[in-house]
Amino acid sequence: MANDLAGTRVAFLVAPEGAEQVELTEPWAAVRDAGGEPVLVSTRPGQIQAFHHLDRGDQFDVDETVDAADPRAFDALVLPGGVASPDHLRTQPDAVRFTRAFFDAGRPVAVICHGPWTLIDAGAVSGRRLTSWPSLRADLTNAGATWVDEEVVVCTAGPNTLISSRRPDDLKAFCATIVDEVRPARAGGGTTRPAGAGLSDAEAAREVADQTSSDQQAEDVFAREARGAGGDTEAARASADDLR
Repeated sequence: MANDLAGTRVAFLVAPEGAEQVELTEPWAAVRDAGGEPVLVSTRPGQIQAFHHLDRGDQFDVDETVDAADPRAFDALVLPGGVASPDHLRTQPDAVRFTRAFFDAGRPVAVICHGPWTLIDAGAVSGRRLTSWPSLRADLTNAGATWVDEEVVVCTAGPNTLISSRRPDDLKAFCATIVDEVRPARAGGGTTRPAGAGLSDAEAAREVADQTSSDQQAEDVFAREARGAGGDTEAARASADDLR
């Protein structure tokens, strides 16, 4: 697993405060340990304040602010939970646009606990199958999603791969699934494995076609957003060293 994510950059989007620390640090460590580059994105520069449920946890340095971050520079997005963080992000147009861009471009998104609140405001859950903290069940169902009570859910019935889990107890499966599902996919970015390598002829042809289509879709989406056409659609404790 050491180099499974070599060449990838994964955005971790959280509010300035309120993210559940373990839901940030454990997926972060999984991406880093698999050779990827985790990047902390927030709505303000400086540091974010993480929480252990209702108690203050550690602070972590913000790498990029969401208003300036370019979704094209990332291969995937992770949305940690905690009640306050996703509730804040869903009210921020830049955060909603940033989140929606991954769906429109066909890039993987992983979300846990209360994180799907942001997806609802991004208009990204209708027709999708996912799980969450149980109190979000009605919200997700009302937004057109199919809610299930499972440790980890991988939904491909949409423009991208959507990975979801319920709570910190599910983090082992959640992290393993992120590493398994995320691949280098930036348009123009180098991949660690050429499309089609190591596959049968039929599988290789499908992968090359899918990659070409995904890259073209990404370019089209980001070009429209650059022209201003994008809408405003709106536990265990981890070590602080994981993000430092």
